Amino acid sequence: MYDQLRFDYLSCAGHPHLQTPHFDRVASLGVRFTNAYVQSPVCGASRMSTYTGRYVSSHGAQWNGVPLRVGEHTLGDHLRQAGMSCWLIGKTHMRVDAAGMERLGLTPDNVIGARQSECGFDVWVRDDGLWGQGPDGFYDQNRSPYNEYLKSQGYDGDNPWADYANAGVHDDADPTTQAKPGDKASGWLFANADKAANIKEKDSETPWLTSEAIDFLDQATGPWCAHLSYIKPHWPYIVPAPYHNMYNASHVLPAVRDEQEKIDPTPVYGAYLQNRLAQAFGQDEVREKVIPAYMGLIKQCDDQLGRLLDHLESTDQMNNTMIVLTSDHGDYLGDHWLGEKDLFHEPSVKVPLIVYDPRPQANTTRGTTCNALVESIDLAPTFVSAAGAKIPNHILEGINLEPYLHGEPTEDRQYVISEYDYSLTPQCEKLGVALEDARLFMVFDGRYKMMHSLGGFRPMLFDLQTDPNELTDLAKAAGHSHVLDRLYDHLAEWGLRLSQRVTKSDDDLLAMRGSSARKGILPFMVTGKEVPEELSARYRGPASQRYVDSEPGES
Repeated sequence: MYDQLRFDYLSCAGHPHLQTPHFDRVASLGVRFTNAYVQSPVCGASRMSTYTGRYVSSHGAQWNGVPLRVGEHTLGDHLRQAGMSCWLIGKTHMRVDAAGMERLGLTPDNVIGARQSECGFDVWVRDDGLWGQGPDGFYDQNRSPYNEYLKSQGYDGDNPWADYANAGVHDDADPTTQAKPGDKASGWLFANADKAANIKEKDSETPWLTSEAIDFLDQATGPWCAHLSYIKPHWPYIVPAPYHNMYNASHVLPAVRDEQEKIDPTPVYGAYLQNRLAQAFGQDEVREKVIPAYMGLIKQCDDQLGRLLDHLESTDQMNNTMIVLTSDHGDYLGDHWLGEKDLFHEPSVKVPLIVYDPRPQANTTRGTTCNALVESIDLAPTFVSAAGAKIPNHILEGINLEPYLHGEPTEDRQYVISEYDYSLTPQCEKLGVALEDARLFMVFDGRYKMMHSLGGFRPMLFDLQTDPNELTDLAKAAGHSHVLDRLYDHLAEWGLRLSQRVTKSDDDLLAMRGSSARKGILPFMVTGKEVPEELSARYRGPASQRYVDSEPGES
């Protein structure tokens, strides 16, 4: 999983300048899904859906820093039941449900407590990769193994992540940032995105985590699943040499945006158009510095993927290792006048998904693309099935992708859903929306995409068949009520799904039918003939003793 990797910034997906031969290499061995969508366009909520196989409103961790509740079933729980270990290498954005742990008497110093604290994973190495540091201390209070590694390599200070891995050095005075020659050029500033990070390339984040993955592979035994979770190409947008100048402004694609988008926007979209990110990415000079750095980060990711694939081949593990390449969300990069992610345009909510299945059943689909609508929650049931276990459909809400991988006929999904809770954002406050109403829902049926806003705001509607760039909001005008009605019917159907009965499977329920009658619970009968004789046999026949009084008048 590559954090904030757009679906279209790979050469196998058609990018004209960014060559990613190792992503392409996996695509040539497997299936590239062209319509894969995350369940929320924000890191934490999206990841919790991937790890649980459940929609955001089912697992409840709807924003970064909102804990995944204790007891929620995770991929690790399901796979361990199938005899497969499940390991974390990198980022999760998980926050522990400390109150729930305390209530149940769990502590992270034992196996059960540790797994509850880590999204169900056993941890090889965890580093969430955002080691910001300000007047109130560190953004992330966990220990950074990457920072410790940098210190062991001679990088000084208490936060070399910020001082070296994500900062360059000013060669000249910079009046725009008031920097002097020799000053740090922080990657937090877009103005510095064209500088090389002040770190040896081999010590930067992506090679470091790849080395950790190779170390894991070299000692792994038995069936295993490894979640190799890179922080890059997520911001800060700065990359070490030689990747910092591989691309320039001539490689920056024109922004997908139109002035008409700003005319009478729905209030939520309008609020995002006014935020700091949108204002920054509305400037061509910002895009011309940031996007080449973003491309350099992806190129480095691709090179390190090649290193990993070569190791799998040299150790004879390619033929028995399923490989999945994906992301937790995309990056607007100025498209639709926006930066970051958050809303439901394609650059934000659509992600790359490439799956290599080494089993012979997948031979007929190698090197193909699949246009079916798929969701990130589909990975969990796919992995459970690949591990040889029955998919617990009463818990996992995704579908098994194996039929697509194996070229078997299957019934395609009618629509995909994504959710976004913006209650913690400045946009919620700006709009004056109650916390419970600061929620957005996307319904996409493969042609029409609707964004529904709670709080009384009108929806947004796009026809991706006639308007693939999503520039014309059809909901601004009349004439599409039939389309909106149909999409709202889909949303209502989805909203009525059975999502919380997770302690009993359908098979369990079928086995429970009639079980109370076979154990002598037979209410509501008149003569006893309403049920088979064997069920009432215990209650028929002569009484062995008599204690009741005789009829009145009898002696």
